[in-house]
Amino acid sequence: MSPTYEIPEVIDRREGPYGEVVLRRHGELLQIIANGCFLMDTSDGRSERLLVDAALRALDDRPGPSVLIGGLGVGFSLAHAAANPRWGRVTVVEREPAVIEWHRRGPLSELSADALADPRTKIVEADLITYVNETSATYDALCLDIDNGPGWTVTEGNGSLYAPTGLANCARVLKPGGVLAVWSARPSADFEETLGNAGFQQVRTEEIPVARGVPDVVHLAVRPG
Repeated sequence: MSPTYEIPEVIDRREGPYGEVVLRRHGELLQIIANGCFLMDTSDGRSERLLVDAALRALDDRPGPSVLIGGLGVGFSLAHAAANPRWGRVTVVEREPAVIEWHRRGPLSELSADALADPRTKIVEADLITYVNETSATYDALCLDIDNGPGWTVTEGNGSLYAPTGLANCARVLKPGGVLAVWSARPSADFEETLGNAGFQQVRTEEIPVARGVPDVVHLAVRPG
């Protein structure tokens, strides 16, 4: 007898500013699909939590640090940051209005309701690249989780964020001694070199073990004081 598999159920489908975005339920999991490409689901969240924790550790004992998180996704990074009283301000930039609505009034609120109710948190609807280019705000940490890595972007335009000019803008929104943390599905020696060439210091890579295959990583770098 052949095994049976659950078919994902489409909960919502939207045409957003960057194409189609879909929220699906697959068994107990919620999944986000963008232009037919699987982005993330609610199965784990370990990588997202470690991204935020790695940035906070790199800040040592700086009191009440602020963090800018690039990408709301299913909300793991936001929820984890807001659950830690050490963070003084938590700002998340998300470009898809549908994703924001799914968190505020939809099924993803199961993960983010407490975080969104926290007065320290703020959601900004904007493209991250545009935001870091134009904002006058500065932060102690910038956590990027909008792609599968510097060399494996979700959309072609995101590649500029990991180039020297984009990294210069990332440094601009960081306070002196601030930390840039970039999640990636695979390590990249080339990106480490680019970070160093862009003026960042203490460039290093922390591995995140996975069940099979090459570990996920967090690239860390510090803006000079």
